[in-house]
Amino acid sequence: MLFLFKFGAPLSADRSVRFLHALGGASLSRVLNLGQIARVNKDDPEHAARPMFKSPIINTAFILKHRMRSDETYMFNSVRSVATKIIIPFDLNDLRAGGRSLFVEQRGFVDSLRSAGNYNAENLERDLTVLRLMNSIPSLDPFLLREHLRNNQIDVAPCYFEISAGDQNRMHEFTVAELSKLIQLASGANNDGGTNRMVTALLSSQVDEKLEPLRMTLGLTGNDFREGVFSWRGFLYYKWSMNNFWPDVMRVLREIKTIRPHGAVSPEQRAFLTAATRSIIEMVRDNGQHVDKVLGVYDHSFKELVAHQAPKTFRDFLLSAPYMFLELGEKMGAISHIVSFWRYRFPPGTKAAIDAEELSIIFQDFTSGFGEKVEDGPALQRPQVIEAG
Repeated sequence: MLFLFKFGAPLSADRSVRFLHALGGASLSRVLNLGQIARVNKDDPEHAARPMFKSPIINTAFILKHRMRSDETYMFNSVRSVATKIIIPFDLNDLRAGGRSLFVEQRGFVDSLRSAGNYNAENLERDLTVLRLMNSIPSLDPFLLREHLRNNQIDVAPCYFEISAGDQNRMHEFTVAELSKLIQLASGANNDGGTNRMVTALLSSQVDEKLEPLRMTLGLTGNDFREGVFSWRGFLYYKWSMNNFWPDVMRVLREIKTIRPHGAVSPEQRAFLTAATRSIIEMVRDNGQHVDKVLGVYDHSFKELVAHQAPKTFRDFLLSAPYMFLELGEKMGAISHIVSFWRYRFPPGTKAAIDAEELSIIFQDFTSGFGEKVEDGPALQRPQVIEAG
């Protein structure tokens, strides 16, 4: 692997954007395509006034959740399974040319970022904060990312979060139905207006006095309550997401099982695609079952609170929720990425035309999201690194 040294900090040349260019305009739960957001919103004054990153270079990069490989662990001081990766394309108009990459919190990270983003001191500190906040959540899903940034007083333009008004309304309605009995328990509100006000407060970026009756019911202190509420929002969002997108997961898996690449297919490619298809289906099934179990823990503790008006079980859940939330988000992010990418690459009603090489790259990306290797099939060769300049 080639490294580009500047100010003593390494930036690795990265060819993985060769499959990212297939994303086009897509920003998914594992990939935030800031370059495409910049192109689409070039005439939006909010995009320039309230950017995700102060550095124009970083603000047109790819940010993605990356499953660590064994040959990358030396770059960190501690062991981790997933890292947040920044890829800066050499040419925004031709992503196949590759790019430079670095990981958040890799050794020499601050110097690497300063060099890559051409920073002054003030802007560097602000963007470091944003990247570390991104690194602390399990996926780059727009709802969770927006909530996490707002909860930490980071003001970013709405164009960075592809959340439709319809989805926001449906999420609100789902939460109203989920929490109405609890809100009556906490505040004594027996009308829809009281329920809606409490739900709005729960889903807002602020954890303030509007939620004080809930905090007192649960017997939590300020910081534990704030962390628990954020993770609670995440659980509500993932539960709502599972209800909405799981039927499409099944449809996508059937398409993955039946898709056939056009053109020549080598014996090695055929063996890899067969093994990868089986692996993807099994991993989505197993991780989906795990998500159901984790959401079941939430459902049980919430029902105990409402049915018996005894907050201890749910209080204990909220105290452990930040840790459970990370695992839940990682698994949900991998499943969501498969569905979102597949639907972007193969829209419903269109013929799935793809050659064996591209399909192999896509399948390799899907399997890597779960951190498991495909058995009974040869590993694809990694693309050659092309030196910058």
